Amino acid sequence: MEKILVVVVGILVVALAQEIGPRIRISPPLILVVTGAIVGILPMVPEIELDPEWILVGVLPPLLYSAAVSMPAMDFRRELGTISALSFLLVLVSAVALGFFFTWLIPELDIATGIALGAIVSPTDAVATSIAKRVGAPSRVIAVLEGESMLNDASALVLLRAAVAATASSISFAGVAANFVYAVLAAVVVGGVVGVVNLRVGSLVRNATVNTAISFTVPFLAYLPAEELGASGLVAAVTAGLVTGTGAVKYLTPQHRFSDRQNWRTIELILEGGVFLVMGLELYGLVRDAQRDHTGVLAAIGIGVAALLVITAIRAMYVVPLVWLLKRKARRRSGQREILADASEAVHARRLEFGNAERSRKTAPGVRRRLRRRRLDGLGEADLSNVSADTAALYDSRLTRRLADIDYVLAAPMGKAEATIIIWAGMRGVVTLAAAQTLPADTQARPMLVLIAFVVAALSLLIQGGSLPLLIKRLTLRDMSQNRAAGRARLRREMGVAASRVIAESPAVRESPALRARVVQWTQRADEQKQADDEDDDTRMSPAQVGAEYTRIRRAIIAAQREILLRHRESGVYSSGLLTRELAQLDAEEISLDMRAAE
Repeated sequence: MEKILVVVVGILVVALAQEIGPRIRISPPLILVVTGAIVGILPMVPEIELDPEWILVGVLPPLLYSAAVSMPAMDFRRELGTISALSFLLVLVSAVALGFFFTWLIPELDIATGIALGAIVSPTDAVATSIAKRVGAPSRVIAVLEGESMLNDASALVLLRAAVAATASSISFAGVAANFVYAVLAAVVVGGVVGVVNLRVGSLVRNATVNTAISFTVPFLAYLPAEELGASGLVAAVTAGLVTGTGAVKYLTPQHRFSDRQNWRTIELILEGGVFLVMGLELYGLVRDAQRDHTGVLAAIGIGVAALLVITAIRAMYVVPLVWLLKRKARRRSGQREILADASEAVHARRLEFGNAERSRKTAPGVRRRLRRRRLDGLGEADLSNVSADTAALYDSRLTRRLADIDYVLAAPMGKAEATIIIWAGMRGVVTLAAAQTLPADTQARPMLVLIAFVVAALSLLIQGGSLPLLIKRLTLRDMSQNRAAGRARLRREMGVAASRVIAESPAVRESPALRARVVQWTQRADEQKQADDEDDDTRMSPAQVGAEYTRIRRAIIAAQREILLRHRESGVYSSGLLTRELAQLDAEEISLDMRAAE
């Protein structure tokens, strides 16, 4: 009974922090950590010691899966290079540099243990993404931070596992590298298979509640087999989430997607908030363990402060040249845009030349080989007379995507302000504390190392997390509101054309004035259109027939508009945020139709 009461109170505290945090302009994780630390000091509160396996196995897979499901695959693909550089290479550089730093400050540590502690404090926390979203950081920066926080947990834990193994036996750098590559690639395969199977199963399930219950098992179905194969279970969970999020619109019903989205948000809120609360509750126990081990608590705090300064400096020295390379790459792409635009016009013109008889013709193998050897920017000068309709469509879509990627980079370039946000958003959190407690019991100065990791995580949350909103507001960021408004207007026009096409192809609309009035009212959202129009004298269709046909046409329009949005999601012409909002709007309209049909 007492344990249930503790869980209930914990959930209420998490909910309260989420509610009052934005009102007092303090990040909810900070409130939870401080609250936990204060409560943990009270004499009537027993010492809290949570098995780290509960976090590594029970909390992180669903948290990362939830983040991956909601992340637009288009943004992840575009920023994959930057995300990989931050998630893998920066973690490796930080862990090794901190390893030497820790062995210098703590002489009794060997280099393997130092690197293990460096790997523990290297991964960033997803809380930075939520803070950045709330205060209006650039969408490109948010995509980078979100992708980094999903993958660097896995890379840090793989590196930690290798470093701990090195403390017990000799292991070569080549062996560590080979194990790392295997852990990632095998996890991607396992996660991809689980994600595809999840979509297929979800498409067969009719009950949205049942589908959501099944989705709760997906991160663990990806994590557990990957770990058994010696791969990274967290990478597998992330991959399964990305696959599920990308294919959900195609395979799952709007009711399924809405139910999954709402329930996973709740799970994410409780798990993440609960871990931060426990993190604060464990502080007193960590300090007492360090005192029992005759470890200098003040020394551990001092080393933690120094480690936070060092890791922030390493991140700054890494991010600044990385952003410079991104700017250089953007300039190079800008020079390619005109050439690619000419190639796109040539391929598109070739597509318009095809008659019905030519559309079934295939491209000769020799022509296909020559085209594959030619770069996309050289297609404008290529002989396209022997290219089939399918091949022309393929290259047309590839060129459209390439041009959209260039426009994305040019519209939201990385500069000093963006680099500053990425640097300062590198705060530590849940993974750092959980990973520290997985150190073997016989590790040298283990209580001190765990306390150092806690100090790094807590101070980064308090200092960086507390000041990040103010920093973002003070920086001079590009105003993207006009671009977003223009993109929204263009997309709405395309969706309006699709709706008009469906209406024009419906004989029932032409025959029934009442039906035509209802359809026009819905598609144009015309305030001046009166309900009385629906009651016009209509001898061709009964009111029930009008209602049924109206619902059918609305569903057809929604399907046509959703097809446009999915096509643009593949090409990347519009921003992921705009497409996500429009898809959600269509889902809401379809759910409304289903609810009325069930009445």
